[in-house]
Formats: sequence, C-alpha cells, structure tokens
Amino acid sequence: MREALIVWGGWSGHEPEQCAAIIRGMLEEDGFKVYVENTTEAFADPTIKDLSLIVPIFTMSKIEKEELSNLVSAIEGGVGLGGYHGGMGDAFREAVEYQFMVGGQWVAHPGNIIDYRVDIVRKDDPVMEGIESFPYRSEQYYMHVDPSNEVLATTTFNGDHAYWIDGVTMPVVWKRRYGKGRVFYSSLGHVSREFEVPEMRTILRRGLNWAAR
Repeated sequence: MREALIVWGGWSGHEPEQCAAIIRGMLEEDGFKVYVENTTEAFADPTIKDLSLIVPIFTMSKIEKEELSNLVSAIEGGVGLGGYHGGMGDAFREAVEYQFMVGGQWVAHPGNIIDYRVDIVRKDDPVMEGIESFPYRSEQYYMHVDPSNEVLATTTFNGDHAYWIDGVTMPVVWKRRYGKGRVFYSSLGHVSREFEVPEMRTILRRGLNWAAR
C-alpha cells in the first residue's frame, strides 16, 4: 500500500487544517494510507524516506535546517512531493533549497481575489486528460519559476492591477524531477471551498497520484 504524509500549518488564512482533511479523503479513496501531522518536526523523521508521497500545506513559516535537509534527501531519493497554492508554493521563504526542489516561489497576487482564466497547454498529459481551459476565481499567482519545469497549464495577466505585467503568461500547474523524486505543483486552491471546482480538484488529485512512487 502506498503511504502519504500530509503536514499542515502556517498561515491560517489558507485553511490548512480543512484542506488537509479534504486531501486526506482524496488520497484514502485512491488507496493510500495517510498520516497527518501539524508541525514541521515531521519532516525530520528519518522514516519519511520510505513514504510514497509528501504533501506540505504550510504557508510561510520557517523550517529548521535538519528538517529541510531530511525532507530534501527523501525527495531526492525517490519520495514524491505534491501540493498546491501557498501551502507548497509559498512555504519557508528563507529556504532556497526548498524552492529549488519545488520549482517556484510565490511573489505576488495582483488584485487579490479576481476572475481569470486557466489555459491547459498540455492536453496530451494524463493529468490534464479531458480538461479544457476554464475560468477561475481566486488569487492569480505571480511566481518566480524554474525554467526546467514541465508546464501543464498557464494563466495570462491582463495588467489591470499591475500594468507592467500586461500580457505575461505564468505557469499555473507543473511537474518536475528532483533527483529520483517526482514533484507536482498547482497554484490553484486559496481556501477549502475551491476544492468544489471540478477542474481544480481533478488536477490536484491526478497530480498527487503522478508524484507518488
């Protein structure tokens, strides 16, 4: 049986505990045995190297050196890493090695909660199978991203809230490798109710399954 660890915490505005419960249910439906922790100390456990998947939901906050080292080593050794929005893409801002592993870091969401469009750019990828481009209402994440990411979906900024980024196309969903580990990220999912959007939920669910070894 595949085993997954969800570690939640950090900024409460992203509803990490509620979202952790939703993801736990999704993974259990897909046959995972799921462990849930709410402290970064879980990343320091040497047994995480034997897991199939780790899902961080920990916006901002700090991670200790030994916790980060053990987490990075586990992913590099083959454990999958998957997550979404600020829970994975805006965690541990001072930890550049973590950002290197994730493949990106949040820097802005001009206009805060707005209507925008998610464009599917890899319809041939199993994660995106049957999903067409769709409208979305949430924070439109502007991120610093690794050019080695395999981008599956993007969004384009219109400049209404920051004129100098008008026309900028930004990755929304990507996957990548980090050593032997698979890494999946989606910037969708500001709060728990966004899991009610079928496209958001399906993309994340498939992505987590892809990342898991």
